[in-house]
Amino acid sequence: MLAEFASADGQFEDDENDQRIPAWDGEMSEMFSQSQIEAIANALGDTSTGLTGTEIGFLLSECQIVDSDSQNTKRIRLYNAFVGSQKTRQDRGAILCFIRKAMKPERYTGKQHLFEPMRANLNLALAFCGLAVDETGKIIQASPATTLSEATRHAKELRADMTRRGVHEDVLRFCRAELVQDNYFHAVLEATKSIADKIRTKTGLTGDGALLVDAALCGQSPKLAINPLTTDSHRSEQSGFANLVKGTFGMFRNTTGHEARILWDLNKEDAEDLLSLASLIHRRLNSARVNP
Repeated sequence: MLAEFASADGQFEDDENDQRIPAWDGEMSEMFSQSQIEAIANALGDTSTGLTGTEIGFLLSECQIVDSDSQNTKRIRLYNAFVGSQKTRQDRGAILCFIRKAMKPERYTGKQHLFEPMRANLNLALAFCGLAVDETGKIIQASPATTLSEATRHAKELRADMTRRGVHEDVLRFCRAELVQDNYFHAVLEATKSIADKIRTKTGLTGDGALLVDAALCGQSPKLAINPLTTDSHRSEQSGFANLVKGTFGMFRNTTGHEARILWDLNKEDAEDLLSLASLIHRRLNSARVNP
């Protein structure tokens, strides 16, 4: 029951494993705005990375939120359920309960590739609330994001600089205001994730990170070959490219994807260099030969 989440000492308790989750003064009493609820619902109900309809129904029941619009799209269903719950309870406790349960890492066993994209989308939605979901799935306090107008200005500057550099069009689409609303973290994170998506699309492989790179780019007959592989120099180049992609995942994506957003500060200059690196990788993948 929701009442079990609020204890006398100001902590929240998880009713599934009885572990204490840090809370702060006013967490329960504060309310989400209509636009914040909409953003949260959009992130959790995203078509490609969000929860399934069955998962939504289960979690709404778990958090004692009335599922008032179960026949609608996932996003509208969640939005109406969250709005109704907050209006009835006059606090956002049930919505926070839903987020905590939805983001438990153990729910993503066997589908790990969905956890970080959903966490990134959810943190974008929570940024203006001064909240974030960390790598353990817990909700933490964060510095509120800056204004959208400032984010828009930063995005335009970033895109202009990237255009002058001749950055690949598959990377330019990540120079968006919603991805740089407080810093450049998510623009580069999403661009880096797009590399793995392109490898999976071209090869039909699944998986992520170094294992995906090994399966696609390594070995005597790699599924993706960036050159004819007829000489030692060719094979050396192929091996170096595979290590470059692995290094990109290891240095940036794996590190930042498992740290709270506020703990990994990324300035504009670093973001531009990393986006240029992503552009180079995209170009080589586009021209790579797909072997049977």
